[in-house]
Amino acid sequence: MNIVLIGYRCTGKTSVGRALSKRLGKAFCDADNYIEEKAKRTISDMVAKEGWDFFRAKEKEAIQELSSFDEHIIGAGGGAVLDAENVENLKKNGIIVLLEATTQTILERMRSDEKTEEQRPSLTGQGPYEEIVEVLELRKPFYRGAMDFSVDTTSKSIEQILDEIVQKLGGFVK
Repeated sequence: MNIVLIGYRCTGKTSVGRALSKRLGKAFCDADNYIEEKAKRTISDMVAKEGWDFFRAKEKEAIQELSSFDEHIIGAGGGAVLDAENVENLKKNGIIVLLEATTQTILERMRSDEKTEEQRPSLTGQGPYEEIVEVLELRKPFYRGAMDFSVDTTSKSIEQILDEIVQKLGGFVK
């Protein structure tokens, strides 16, 4: 069984995923990094040259492959849940954990993350705050529909987040 972390950009999927993999002794795979390694180029480059549809097709291929893994922590891309087939594949062999944070927290984390320019191309062309508000509103039903449970990462340390995830996982692990 995999543990799949979903959520908007900068909610903690990668940092929590890495820490959770160490705590549980499972391998970690970040879907965006997996896509970039397979394509041998950045997400920003793919989006700039071929558009979002091209990237989403690459993401769909990656999710299908990652879903066949076992005993992994998978950090899915923020928009992966927009595709019902991706969600179906991730649920076949995974418990889906939604990581959430406030709009202000996401904005602050994006501003302090050096990967933002390289890996996080604009989704709407708006200013960062407006984009977060709009995209979160659009994605909220997809995140809620896909998740098994959620964890708010806003004001918690990584250790507190891990403790909460592990406690909640107890209800799913037989």
